[in-house]
Amino acid sequence: MSKERAALARAKRVVVKIGSRSLAADGDAPRALAEDIARLRSSDRAVLLVSSGAIAIGMKRLGYRTRPREMAKLQAAAAAGQSVLMRRYDEAFGELGLTVAQVLLTHADLADRERLNNAREALAALLEAGAIPIINENDTVATDEIRFGDNDQLASMVVPLVSADLLVLLTDVDGVLDPRGRRISTMTAESAIGRVAASGDKVGSGGMSSKLDAAEKARRSGAAVVIASAKNTSVLSEIVHGKDVGTLFPCIGEPLRARKHWIAYTLRPRGALILDPGAVRAVAGGKSSLLPVGVLGVRGDFRAGDAVRLVDAQGAEVGRGLTRLASAEVARAAGLKGRDLELASGTGDLVVVHKDDLVVAP
Repeated sequence: MSKERAALARAKRVVVKIGSRSLAADGDAPRALAEDIARLRSSDRAVLLVSSGAIAIGMKRLGYRTRPREMAKLQAAAAAGQSVLMRRYDEAFGELGLTVAQVLLTHADLADRERLNNAREALAALLEAGAIPIINENDTVATDEIRFGDNDQLASMVVPLVSADLLVLLTDVDGVLDPRGRRISTMTAESAIGRVAASGDKVGSGGMSSKLDAAEKARRSGAAVVIASAKNTSVLSEIVHGKDVGTLFPCIGEPLRARKHWIAYTLRPRGALILDPGAVRAVAGGKSSLLPVGVLGVRGDFRAGDAVRLVDAQGAEVGRGLTRLASAEVARAAGLKGRDLELASGTGDLVVVHKDDLVVAP
């Protein structure tokens, strides 16, 4: 057993994500998953489940033969299917003496600090009471602007929200596969991206590329991640006992603090600031604020307090941060310092992005 695998036995708070495809492939999946989660609970671990499936169930109930394209029909399917999905989980966990609780979220809930903190406190209260939160995107009200994209991304955002130390992404394959179709046991998200690209896997909702992206986000919050097969009915128990199942992405040494993780991975950038080489070096060092003199240009229309990307002249991302100035103000002050900056802005000590609000790209 490797040292990284053995470390999974110490996981005390686990987020598990299962997708619609895995649920659809096995009608008994909720019951099998409940039994596996119950085994984790019996070893004094807290578990949160992020589950898709509402739209797929609702489509059948409403008589849709194919997945609708219209947002209203997708929302209707979600509304019709969510209650059924929760009833199946409630029955499966109830037979084992466990209580579940429905939690529906949109991206807007986690992008707003006050609502995010409310969600954190509600989840903490549920875990303290011994319940198992069943989390899903609130598809009934979600629009393109406030969607997570898929539940892999939602799961990666739940990890720092509850300080989880393990994320398990269940899928319909054994893990990340190499170009010959063989499971890769342990790797970093960065090396996996190259392998998946070589094998031709397309980037899409819920695909392997999304899981790799989610794995990197969760790892930067301090959690280990395992991508494994939902077909294995004891996969969760095997993972926490260090068995070589799925593909493991070990936790990293220095995780981001919760607020910086929120800036880097939850907020959606509203624009970009183009930096000169000196500013790129300063930002990459992680200890300097971004001043107007280092800005070459502005992309997008944003307000003070919005998240922005920091890029070099070639467009490569250097970091992300919260801007203290609106786009028009940054454009007026770009490249200026001293007396010129004072004349343009009325002050000579403007900060565009403070170092406390800045996250360096990995």
